[in-house]
Amino acid sequence: MIKFPAVAIALLTTIAAQAGPRPNFVFILGEGHGWGSTSVQMDDAVPASKSALVRTPNLEKLAGGGMRFANFYAPSPRCTPSRASLLTGKSPAQLHMTFVGEGNRETGGDTNGRLLAPAASTELPATETTIPELLKLTGYATAHFGKWHVGRANPRTHGFDENDGANSNGGPDNVDNPHPKQLYAMTERGMDFIARQVKAGKPFYLQLSHYASRQGGDATAEALAAVKARGANLNEREIAEAAADLDLDIALGQLLKKLDELGIATNTYVIFTTDHGSPGRNPPLAGGKGTVSEGGLRVPFIIRGPGIQAGACTHAPAIGEDLLPTIAGLAGVTQDLPKGIEGGSLVPVLTNPAAGTVQRPREEFVVHFPHYDKDPIGPASVINLGSLKLIRVYETGQLKLFDISKDPGERHDLAAQMPDKVRELNQRLTDYLAAVNAQMPKPNPGYDPSKPTELRRGGKRKGK
Repeated sequence: MIKFPAVAIALLTTIAAQAGPRPNFVFILGEGHGWGSTSVQMDDAVPASKSALVRTPNLEKLAGGGMRFANFYAPSPRCTPSRASLLTGKSPAQLHMTFVGEGNRETGGDTNGRLLAPAASTELPATETTIPELLKLTGYATAHFGKWHVGRANPRTHGFDENDGANSNGGPDNVDNPHPKQLYAMTERGMDFIARQVKAGKPFYLQLSHYASRQGGDATAEALAAVKARGANLNEREIAEAAADLDLDIALGQLLKKLDELGIATNTYVIFTTDHGSPGRNPPLAGGKGTVSEGGLRVPFIIRGPGIQAGACTHAPAIGEDLLPTIAGLAGVTQDLPKGIEGGSLVPVLTNPAAGTVQRPREEFVVHFPHYDKDPIGPASVINLGSLKLIRVYETGQLKLFDISKDPGERHDLAAQMPDKVRELNQRLTDYLAAVNAQMPKPNPGYDPSKPTELRRGGKRKGK
């Protein structure tokens, strides 16, 4: 069990005094939006940490009233693992949920890989304690609408009193593109849920989980017309992408307006983040969805609510596992957190962005991705400690080291210059993976180097 340190309890008392009644929570989980894929500049020191293509004014409004985390990481470069981790405060490695359901075989979808990737669970165990389950113990009403994608069990079994089903990428209608219909539908369901809880005088936790919108998703005619009216020199793909994001932003604006109308905006924490980076390129970061590069893992994180300084930007490193202990702290949950929680409460940072620190069971945090996917390096694990990031490549045994504070594009491998630090981080990584009983890739006895290696989503690459 993990207890909140005395300083955090004191800060929680201050927040509670400022907020009055128990606070409400609205958690908006985007799908595949990278660090620089909105018009919010995620890092005050990096102008390129926002998009020159997309306009998201309501997200800018949210950030202007709250805090941005410049160094926030998704628990995985893929959807299912990240979503499970966000709900439980435990890493995908510990949960053994390190991949997605599609094409989930022991080989990780690779027909001729040097390694066999482990079979990963795609069903969140009923034994795991989730954010809504913790909050329900203290009288919160809970709801989830949108993309579930952590198993076939109804979200009710994991603490969500109200929900629209165990939806995967196709949504309740099981269609190719749930957007924009389900974007606005889940927003309407969410606003109705909020209004009913306010009328009943109950605090609430609402999670709205979006479907993919940035590539291949549809947009409303109004959003497409608004983007075209800008007169910018955009191609058809860029117009579609910007319009899909505009729809998402409009839906967010409707929700923020509802909080204002109900008079609860000052006592409601609104959180926005995403499950992984955008598919493809994510400049100025390297890589994207399905890779352990910064572009696959570093994502937006914005939080607004009582006791949080408006317009603040913090560089404190944070990760998805921190969400459960943070919300538990803000809600005033006093009992010990479930055994095995890996995240730490962000409350000290939220109340003191310049000097606050996060206390986790381990100083470092790890992303374990032992699968073939969109990254040409194949199965890999990452360990972050301070500004240093070590990548372990399982096919070759190579260890790469980057100082991401100076080199977010991961262009300069420092492994040869800092062998002691490589050994230290590699040992920490080994110790961590053993501690959580992480599933590891293993040699593939059927590997044929004379045949091409065909990746599930990435096309073909030469056998190594």
